[in-house]
Amino acid sequence: MDGIDGIGEVGGIGGITDFDALRRAMADNSDRPEGPARNARAEQLLAEAEKLNVPLAVIEALGHQLKVYNYSSEKDRMFVPFARLLRLWDERPEDFDEYEAHSLHWVFKWVSAGMLDQPHIPLASIEKWLGEMEHRYRLAGHSERAVRSAEFSVAAHMGDLGRAERAYTAWLAADRDRMADCHACELHGQGSWQVRRGSDAEALQLWRPVLEGEYSCAHEPHTVLASSLAPLLRLGRPDEARAHHLRGFRLVRPMESMRGAYADHVEFCVLTGNEARGLELLAERPAYFTDTGHPRSRLDFMAVVTLLMDRLTELGLGERRVPGPAGRSWTARELAAHARAEALELAERFDGRNGTSYVGDRVRARMAQRPLVDRLPLGVRTVRPAPAPVAAPPVPPAPEAPGQPDLSALLIEARRLSDTLQPHALEAWAAVARAAEGEELDARDRAEIADHEAMARGPEGSALFERAAALYAEAGDPGEALAARARGAYIRALTGEVDTALTTVTGLYDEALALYAEEATGVRQTASVVMSRARILMRRVHEGAEGAAGREARAEAEHAVREVLALVGGRAGDGVRLAARAAEARAMLAELAELAGEVQRAAELFRRAAAEYVAAGLPWYVVEYEVQVAGLAHRLGDLAEAERALRAALEHGGPYVEPAGRAQLHLQLAEVIGGRGEAGEAAEHALEAAHWADEAGESATLGAWARHQLGGFLLREGRCAEAAEVLESALPDLSAETHGDGAVVQAQWWLGDCLSELGEHRAAAERRLQAAETARHWPEQQDHATLAHLAAESLSSAGLLEEADQAYARAGELWRSLGNPHFLVRSLRARAWLALRAEGGAEDGRELMADAVRECERALESAGDPVAREQLTSELAGTHRQFGDLLARSAAEEAGDERAEDEDRLIRGAFEAALTQMDRAAELFGTLGGEELHSRTGAELAAGWLAADLGRPVEAAARARAVLAAYEDAGETDETVRARRAEAGQMLGLDQAGP
Repeated sequence: MDGIDGIGEVGGIGGITDFDALRRAMADNSDRPEGPARNARAEQLLAEAEKLNVPLAVIEALGHQLKVYNYSSEKDRMFVPFARLLRLWDERPEDFDEYEAHSLHWVFKWVSAGMLDQPHIPLASIEKWLGEMEHRYRLAGHSERAVRSAEFSVAAHMGDLGRAERAYTAWLAADRDRMADCHACELHGQGSWQVRRGSDAEALQLWRPVLEGEYSCAHEPHTVLASSLAPLLRLGRPDEARAHHLRGFRLVRPMESMRGAYADHVEFCVLTGNEARGLELLAERPAYFTDTGHPRSRLDFMAVVTLLMDRLTELGLGERRVPGPAGRSWTARELAAHARAEALELAERFDGRNGTSYVGDRVRARMAQRPLVDRLPLGVRTVRPAPAPVAAPPVPPAPEAPGQPDLSALLIEARRLSDTLQPHALEAWAAVARAAEGEELDARDRAEIADHEAMARGPEGSALFERAAALYAEAGDPGEALAARARGAYIRALTGEVDTALTTVTGLYDEALALYAEEATGVRQTASVVMSRARILMRRVHEGAEGAAGREARAEAEHAVREVLALVGGRAGDGVRLAARAAEARAMLAELAELAGEVQRAAELFRRAAAEYVAAGLPWYVVEYEVQVAGLAHRLGDLAEAERALRAALEHGGPYVEPAGRAQLHLQLAEVIGGRGEAGEAAEHALEAAHWADEAGESATLGAWARHQLGGFLLREGRCAEAAEVLESALPDLSAETHGDGAVVQAQWWLGDCLSELGEHRAAAERRLQAAETARHWPEQQDHATLAHLAAESLSSAGLLEEADQAYARAGELWRSLGNPHFLVRSLRARAWLALRAEGGAEDGRELMADAVRECERALESAGDPVAREQLTSELAGTHRQFGDLLARSAAEEAGDERAEDEDRLIRGAFEAALTQMDRAAELFGTLGGEELHSRTGAELAAGWLAADLGRPVEAAARARAVLAAYEDAGETDETVRARRAEAGQMLGLDQAGP
């Protein structure tokens, strides 16, 4: 169960002995990835075709070669096979069948566009070719729609906007016929013209049917998604642009021929502050730097490379190593110069051919673009190539002397910030300290500088607090001196010296109260000392003493906290500092209540503390208390309150919280919102969480978890392509050691589901098998069984029949051990159908389906619970129904190798056996009442068709009438009812038609 082993490419070139073998080989080659290997195979197949001496074989091989060249980086090579095809048509049109004649005229469009993309082909030749195309289409009776579309492309490329507009109008006015491009491609071209005319919104409206899946083709919606990126950004719709990038890049990535669309995705990264992802994209496609077969897309690519490298240089990263053309290493600055020269040289060649400056003007404008979004989070892992800008502290008034900071202005601003407890106060005091070097300051100024430097240093600032206290005393402020020493004592408590700190602060507390009583100091300084004592006592509580000692510590701490409230109560209007003391004291009481097990009271006190901070104009202090409220609300089962608290934390403190903290807040909110079923909004918060985790440098830890969650939410929204990109980005960082093996398995599981929905069945099987291998070691085997079953489904869809059978067999063993007869039976039925798909597997299929019936009957016999019996009866009925289908289908396979009389006997025998199974299915479904009515009538009609095939129309008609009777009282709103009635009517017609 650890992967898909031994599955390689089937067959080689071999010898092509007949036309059918050639066609099979060409079909196989068409399914291979775009690129030189597929092109070389097409060349070999043409050589093989020429040996068959069948003109149509050569024609089809030339058409195949032309097609693979067109869908590759070697588009310039398609002109030779086309010229040969055209000559063959002119010489012997009777050698072409209807399909190849149509294909020849169809690829006229490819060739005309291909000439336009090759600057060495003269404009006169292109115009001549356009006339040739028009002439031949007219002779063949085709509409001029495709011709006018081609003319529009020529005019738009040259910048002849008047002619382009006339051709555009004629294109849309002409009738659509078999030669017109598919709707998806036409809409892409029409929307692109609107973008060029500056009508982004109109372009997106034109593209809507392609984006929504109404129209598609081999290259759509790939190119429309890429083309929509910049217009969406310009229209201020970044969320849609992000979704289109994730969805579209997944489509473009494996297709070598889509260098132009790939360039659009790199450009999007530059325009949204995702330069690092742009570099990752360049590294994935090194050949795009040097492939010369399609100069026009190379021009687009080099222009975008220039844009990205210029942006990196602007960010100060010009010397950074970047991916570039093979053969040497490149810095961003060097690659910018190289790519610009290449782009401009190509543009000059096009403009020289066209006789205008239009291509060069557009290329220069593209290379000169500015970012449209500072940073658009994408969800996938990516890091900013330069440090993220941080909010700077407020700027004081400009200095009077140029180049010299105004120390008095810096002091005023620093005091304002610290007195009002503003963010960046410590940075402002650091600026004062730098400006004060070598200056003569009074004791008060020096005291404040030392005091704030001590705060900034944290545990290393104890000595500076003592120096600040001495300077405050020198300045005649004994109360502030006591406060500074009390702050120093609290710092010592934080380093583990709680008893020493408590002894120190107790003496300071007595002195401060004495000074306050004598009115020798103010309430602010006294409150600072009293609060420091309360903080130290809280530290002692948090040391975790138990029993009587713990109760005593909590009681003493609560008494100290209430002293703070008594001192500052009613004085909040005297300044924000006192209001902050009251709010902090309230939060301490909340902590004590929580320790005492009073969860509801603790939550209420934390809410009050947060509200007091907001009322004081200090919202940045709210975060930790609202987070506490959220945690307590979770414990109380009040998820609505948890959500409110987390939203409040983000609203009030978001701009001031460090990136890692913001990531945590968004992630917690995502989990709460996702838990109530709002996957869309939950995804938005998980996206923000991933972004801020990347900004914090925690991409591999917190970021991986956020991406894991984001992928799950996107999957729940049905946004499978986006989810797959995100989960693939998360998985390399998810680890059992850091995130738990459950998270790893869940991410692989989700990714397998995404890939299955996207039709990438082999990749889905790989992911599901990897998840199953991990789950195999878990004590509970339910997940292992489910993943093995899902992997089998993916393997079957991928056409890997033997591997699918093995996986279903393993899943069946697990379902048996888990006592789950339903999925055991389903695994057996799936294996039966797989056997039928294998050569000569009809007998094995019948045996497996019979096993499924026996397992279901055995489980039904031992089931005592009425609900379980009903469910198993339905399962058994469904198994009989499938058995009947399998018997009927297997008849043709086995009869094909027999003589006519034996063949008829085998088919009749199989149909009789199938009819028996259908009868049993209908009978069992009938015992289950109305809930299984549709299943019963379906089995009845299937039995009727079998009876008809056996030459018994009267019996078939009786079954049809039974179905109509079953629906006698049903209305016409149910689609299944209408379908069943219509089918029964057809069956009745067989009897009325007679022999």
